[in-house]
Amino acid sequence: MMSDHQHQHFQQLLLLLRQEKEADHRNFLELVRQKPLSDRVQQGYTWYPLQVLNTGFALGEKAFLIVERTVHQHSPHQLRAGQTVSLFTQAAHVEQPEKQGIIHYVERNRMKIILNARDVPDWLSAGQLGVDMLFDDRSYQEMERALQRVMAAKGDRLAALRAILTPSLAALGAHRHGAPPTVEPLVLQEGHGTAGLNSSQRAAVQAILHNRDVAIIHGPPGTGKTTTVVAAIKELVKTENTVLITAPSNTAADLLTERLSDQGLFVVRIGNVSRVDESVLQHTVDALLAAHPEAKNIKKVKLEAAEYRRQARRFKRSFHASDQQERNHFKQQARELDAWARMLEDRLVDEILSTAQAIVCTLVGAAHPLLEKRRFGTCVIDEAAQALEPACWIPIAKCSRVVLAGDPFQLPPTVKNADAARQGLATTLIERTLKILPDQVSLLTVQYRMHRVIMGFSNDYFYGGALVADASVAERLLPTVNATPPEVGVAFIDTAGCDFDERLQETPGALHRSLSRFNPEEALLVREHLLQLLQSVGYPGETPVELPDIGILSPYREQVVHLDELLREDPLLAPLLLSRKITISTIDGFQGQERDVIYISLVRSNPKHEIGFLQDYRRMNVAMTRARMVLVVVGDSSTIGHNKFYHQFLDYCAEHGAYRTAWEFML
Repeated sequence: MMSDHQHQHFQQLLLLLRQEKEADHRNFLELVRQKPLSDRVQQGYTWYPLQVLNTGFALGEKAFLIVERTVHQHSPHQLRAGQTVSLFTQAAHVEQPEKQGIIHYVERNRMKIILNARDVPDWLSAGQLGVDMLFDDRSYQEMERALQRVMAAKGDRLAALRAILTPSLAALGAHRHGAPPTVEPLVLQEGHGTAGLNSSQRAAVQAILHNRDVAIIHGPPGTGKTTTVVAAIKELVKTENTVLITAPSNTAADLLTERLSDQGLFVVRIGNVSRVDESVLQHTVDALLAAHPEAKNIKKVKLEAAEYRRQARRFKRSFHASDQQERNHFKQQARELDAWARMLEDRLVDEILSTAQAIVCTLVGAAHPLLEKRRFGTCVIDEAAQALEPACWIPIAKCSRVVLAGDPFQLPPTVKNADAARQGLATTLIERTLKILPDQVSLLTVQYRMHRVIMGFSNDYFYGGALVADASVAERLLPTVNATPPEVGVAFIDTAGCDFDERLQETPGALHRSLSRFNPEEALLVREHLLQLLQSVGYPGETPVELPDIGILSPYREQVVHLDELLREDPLLAPLLLSRKITISTIDGFQGQERDVIYISLVRSNPKHEIGFLQDYRRMNVAMTRARMVLVVVGDSSTIGHNKFYHQFLDYCAEHGAYRTAWEFML
């Protein structure tokens, strides 16, 4: 029986999710669909006109086409792989001038679209073609459906997990007073596949195997969370038929697919092939089906069915009774062959899924029709700190045991509606469970990425000083040819008093209209420091040297654009951008990556001490923990220093790293 507290929680989630959907849809209509074609093209929501370069059939027998835009070829646009789009024609007298599909890839001015159809439309040759961005509400529908299913659960495993993950106030009080966790005696055997893991990672694997209900892996930056999750899955598949592994994004799901496959597991990646990276296409159901020995027979049956349909279409509207009889015969033959092909295909798909050791998909992908009737012993939700709680319940509803892995002190999920975020939609399931189920949490404590000084501030502020830097990285320094590099470990370069004032730039064509800030003088300072650092490692020099990988980050997109333009104008730095030894990105776009050297341009400099995005300390935690050997933060202490977080960071730099003034680089 669901308690009042639980009922209120899920009703609130449902309400907030609908608010988010309505706001998202409203913004989309205002900024995209209700605008004239010329405006949509100019702002990058539409490609028009187009020419068709190629057509064919993708995996799953869906039609694809490759198109190229013929005008506005140097204009920025909003279309990306995985988006739902509408292929349309402006040609007159076309009865159904639109066909939906999903973008497979975008390369410069070319785009591959996999249509939700078996054939390309007849009107392709009519010309005047374009591609429109569409609002895709499928994820909202699946999340709502999952919440309704959770609320309706009675007396089953889902109801039990609901009670554990959303305890009533009485149960929560009992738990806080020491109610023991529910466990089953699964023991990590000798000779297990966890060789090479540290003690905290092995303890996390052990906790997953022991806990019958919920296990939580808290993995701070660089602590090997994915390595631990993969090791746990290798153990789980020894006692379970198939483990369900999910993540909020296709990128994270693809990474897990690769890592599990590298460990020798039979992995099946569920999802639309348009949204799956090419490196893991071989693991998709479509690819596995196509490679099956019986696939040729199924294809032969389908071709025969297609030929019968073609024969049936030969008959026009006015034909004799004998002709009608023959037409009906062809159609019946086609139907029977199609049914046979589907039966053969369903049997092969069932065989593939039943023999899979791991099935990987996104959270919303867990609602895929292929998984509709399947149940799993364990469901792993990786990157759970970036997942909306309603999305997590989609895979949870299919399993008996839940493993949540992530770090709530890094980037949160994206919530576009500010009110919904404030009222709780931005609070993740792992964030809640860390508080209500502390006995089930395994904290990974050894990090393998950062110099100990780079790690230190984040460790103290977010993780209570629990982390230690592995000996392999703790004192690792940037190799230099000069006696002294410009910085060691972590440094703050202070622009206070330099009149490096921030500026405001409206971002054109953004789906959600916004004002982005930039600081051109601060960008110049980053460039100057970067040139000195490169000089310290011997670039440019008479002989080639191994250069460090460098990332330049900012929370503001306009500053990223400005930095990119500035560095491309420099003859020494432009080649390094081209070779990707230097990467410039927003903080959000850099999640999951790391570099030898990281620069962070904070941008904000104003007399009102307003810091905007910088108040999201989780975002800054991500940025500050991307560096392996050198972290350089550039900002205005008089603007950020009034904030407790940044005040502590400035003190940390002064005590453990370097605190320098911008004037040193302006002489």
